[in-house]
Amino acid sequence: MTRSGFKAQLCSAAVLVMAAMTTVAYAASEAEEVPAKPAAPKDMKVGDVLSGQLNAMRSRDAKGKRTNIYQVVSEPRRLPPPAGLCNLETGPETFEIVVDSDAQATQLKRLVGKEVAFKIAEVTCAEQAGQMSEALVTKWSLVGKVN
Repeated sequence: MTRSGFKAQLCSAAVLVMAAMTTVAYAASEAEEVPAKPAAPKDMKVGDVLSGQLNAMRSRDAKGKRTNIYQVVSEPRRLPPPAGLCNLETGPETFEIVVDSDAQATQLKRLVGKEVAFKIAEVTCAEQAGQMSEALVTKWSLVGKVN
């Protein structure tokens, strides 16, 4: 019932499989490229325009009340001194738009999901645990919708 040379055929099949796996692994390692260095972030000055899509998230404030947090994701920026890069390699990309009044909140609520532009008057790095953005825009004015 057994064939002669079965062990030899089994060994040569195992060698072929191992050779194929080695070739695939070698080709995959050759295909990996060295990751490009991140682009140098643009400098942000007071009065610059920050644009991007406005997002809203629900969170709780210090008193436990549920509030909206508004956020813009933009290209990396180097903040004005003393903030600098906010301990990040490329500078912050997510900016929380801090709302001071109900009028500002209703103004932003209508623009959620749309491309907007803000003129920056004051910006700082996020420092508290639990903040969802890398930088906080504390004083701003809405320049207009991009779209």
